[in-house]
This record gives sequence, structure tokens and C-alpha cells, in this order.
Amino acid sequence: MKLEVRTPTLSDSVASGTLLPWRKRVGERVARDETLVDIETDKVILEIPAPASGTLVEIVKPEGAAVQAGELIALIETGEGATAPVPAAQAEKPAPGAAPAVAAPAPEPVVPPPAAPARAVVAEARPHPAPLAPAGVGGDAVLHPPAAARREPMSRLRRRIAERLVAAQHTAALLTTFNEVNMQPVNELRQRFKAEFEVKHGVKLGYMSFFVRAVCQALEAFPIVNAAIDGTDIVWHADADIGIAISTPRGLVVPILRRAQTLNAAGIERAIADFARRARDNKLTLDELAGGTFSITNGGVFGSLLSTPILNPPQSAILGMHAIQERPVAEHGQVVIRPMMYLALTYDHRLIDGRDAVQFLVAVKSALEAPAALLGEI
Repeated sequence: MKLEVRTPTLSDSVASGTLLPWRKRVGERVARDETLVDIETDKVILEIPAPASGTLVEIVKPEGAAVQAGELIALIETGEGATAPVPAAQAEKPAPGAAPAVAAPAPEPVVPPPAAPARAVVAEARPHPAPLAPAGVGGDAVLHPPAAARREPMSRLRRRIAERLVAAQHTAALLTTFNEVNMQPVNELRQRFKAEFEVKHGVKLGYMSFFVRAVCQALEAFPIVNAAIDGTDIVWHADADIGIAISTPRGLVVPILRRAQTLNAAGIERAIADFARRARDNKLTLDELAGGTFSITNGGVFGSLLSTPILNPPQSAILGMHAIQERPVAEHGQVVIRPMMYLALTYDHRLIDGRDAVQFLVAVKSALEAPAALLGEI
């Protein structure tokens, strides 16, 4: 009995996907729920499992094919004895000098699945060839041809990131305001309670729980920063659904921390650690990446000292964290060394006035510099 393998149902915001390399070949046995192939959308990579145990007898859609939700991509023959016919090109050839075998009825021909196009390594076109570069010192120079450039198609995720960033620049009136925060109080709290926190909650006490809770407090005080423009309307969000930007080998993903204002420090740290782990393993779901009312991105983990983040439409603002760096600062009339971090808030000036943006960022700074309330119960 042949069973159809179809692509899964995608979300309303994802129309199609691209098939990645097949994990099984025609003729191989597969087990029920074993992953046959991955489908890459512009948000996540989804695994497509075998609906039953059997033999993969046909691959309808090859690697690289664009597929819609519910589209037929393969066939599986169930049953212990199920086998796939071998293409004629793969049939064993007789040894030289051997007598020809008696002809048997030819099996029904099978068309092998088309191979994915190879990624060519090509040199970029130039109107005139580049001169050969000399190498070596003294004597005759050794001439080397220019190195070839390598081309490969952008992934769906990278294309989607590019589209959204350009759209944000073209449709929103982006403006960034900056401030800096003294991270010493947070560092002291983390140092004091990190061992107890990890033993009790099974997760490390990082910086993100302080920032998320500080942002939630500031959003409550300045709800316009949590709002969005929809046509000629303003949408006032009741919950703080915070997008946490996570870098992966495929690009940036932003899973959503739902109703972040209801979470304690342990709940925030657990959720973000889980997001980061599953983002690296391509296990995030489409629902976890949809929505969001505000975002936080941390370029500091890569060493960024200062940047202007680009907001994630239709959100109206995004907070950028940066590297903590010891700097001399004036404190009570004295110059002291403190661990300082620059903060950047990029916002849509069509909706958010400069006064609200600046006061929002000051509220975040103030909460972080008096962080006992942010940590709450250990």
C-alpha cells in the first residue's frame, strides 16, 4: 500500500517553503515518525516525518523545490517486503566475457528523482581580465590568476530578513535615542544570588531577566511604546509580548516571550534558554515566532559597543543592549571606574514622540540601577 507524504500546514504568514536535502534515498527503509526531509520557510526549518514504516519508493519533489502547504512530495510503500525498483542505470553490469543471461521480462521503468543543481564556483564577469598579481621577493615574480568568487542562493530566512529590514526603513520614521546604564548593581546582585538561584531553579541567572522585567515596567508606564500602527488606527496591546533576538547559523530569529509582564526572573531565564537551545537545533515553531509587541536585541554578546537596531514591523520600538565596558564616570563629584553599558532605543517617530521614547529609556536605566525589585523572590 502506498502512502502519500505531504508538506505540513503552514501558518497564515508563511505561504511556501523550500525542501532541503533529503535524508533518505529511494529504496531505503524508513521508520514511522523518522524525519525524511526538512522544509525551510522564511522563519523556521520544519521536519517532515514518515507517516508510517515502509520503503521510500518515490521522491516527487527534489531538494531545492518550492512547495506549498499540503503538497505531495514523496510516496512510501508500507509492508515488510516493500521495495523500490532499481533504476536501469544502477543495474549490475555483467563481467567481461561472461555469457549473456536469458532475457527476463523488463520491470516497469522508474524515473530516478532529479538531482539538485550543483552550486557552481564562478568568477564574476569583468569587462577586461584583471592583471596577474606578482608574488615573491627578488628574482622572477610568480604570477597567480585572480581567485574565483563563490555563488550560492540566499536562504529563505536571509531573504526574509533582508525584505523586512528594507521595509522597516521605507515605511517607518526611524529614530534612535541613547543612554547608558551603570551595571554594577546588577553585577553585584548576580554575584550574590547566582549560586542559590541556579540550585533552586535549575537555570543560570543572566542579564536578560533584569532587562525584560525593566522593559515590562517601562512599557506599563509608557504604553505608547508597546503600541502599533495599523492603517490609520493605533493598536494598544494589553500584554508585553517581548521578542528576544537570537543569532543562529542561518540568521537572526526572534521568538516571542508571551505575556512577559507575568513572568518572574526564573521563568524568563528558563524560557530564553529554551529558545536559544531550540533555535540552534532548528526546533522553533512558527507560532513561537509570530506576533510580538516589542523586541530586545543584544549585540554586546558579540562585542558591539554601540549600534542603532532596526525595529521589527509592525512593532514600534526595539531596545539594543551592548557590551559592558569599564569606564571612568563621575559619581558624587568623584571620578570612579564602573561597568557601563550603552542602551539604544530605536522607535517609529510616526507614533512615538521623542519625549516618550527618552523617558521610556530613562525608566529602563533607573530600574536597572536599582535592580532589587527586578529580581524579586529568589
